[in-house]
Amino acid sequence: MKILVLIKQVPETTDVKIDPETNTLKREGVKSIINPFDMYAIEEAVRIKERSGGGQVIAVSMGPPQAMEALREAISMGCDEAVLLSDKKFAGSDTWATSYTLSQAIRKLGDYSVVLCGKQASDGDTAQVGPGVSTHLDIPQVTYIKKIEQINAESARVERMTEEGYEIIETALPAVMTVVKEINEPRLPSLKGKMRAKKAEIPVWTAEDLLCDEEKIGLDGSPTRVIKVFTPPPRQGGRVLAGEPEAVSKELADLLKDVVISS
Repeated sequence: MKILVLIKQVPETTDVKIDPETNTLKREGVKSIINPFDMYAIEEAVRIKERSGGGQVIAVSMGPPQAMEALREAISMGCDEAVLLSDKKFAGSDTWATSYTLSQAIRKLGDYSVVLCGKQASDGDTAQVGPGVSTHLDIPQVTYIKKIEQINAESARVERMTEEGYEIIETALPAVMTVVKEINEPRLPSLKGKMRAKKAEIPVWTAEDLLCDEEKIGLDGSPTRVIKVFTPPPRQGGRVLAGEPEAVSKELADLLKDVVISS
């Protein structure tokens, strides 16, 4: 069974700064890590391989050359191979163009059973890339998976998290699956894994290697664009009620009543 894991390198901070001229993330001076949700996808892929007694796990990432660090970490955690998709033509890709590029890499790798990824990226929080890849490949998708109950080369049965609880989903393979943190606890890289990752030869694929339609990649292939990024102004006005609790409660009730009546 060949399992592909899609990972993304993101800033290791919630204090993300935006370049006002390009409306893109400022990455200079900020340490980068594997997207936290993708760590669970890596762990689950390795566990599937271990339970099945064989197979292959390949990590795939799209990004600048520095994303090679994330792929080496994925190998140190148990992935067998890795591929970096890197080309200046990919710059400015939104989630749709990113999904297209990743799907082209998946087609090139071929003969896969499962595509795993985290439910969303911490620097975007859109949760759109996994479903987008599924759409481009025209294969089933199951999102927000908290447990893989059974899986073989032809099908899988999983628990999918919902707001009310969970659903049991059975799907044919190949399929795209996005996972949540409840699915497992990612392992720490072993010394042997770190040594193997250091020596690993990771190919870099460009738009030409992937036979991409250049009208579907990068900024030109993105149907959405960031026009302006700004911090909303603080709320103005407001009223502070002071006094004894009973008096304040009555005053608040009267104010709310007036709002309800006037609306």
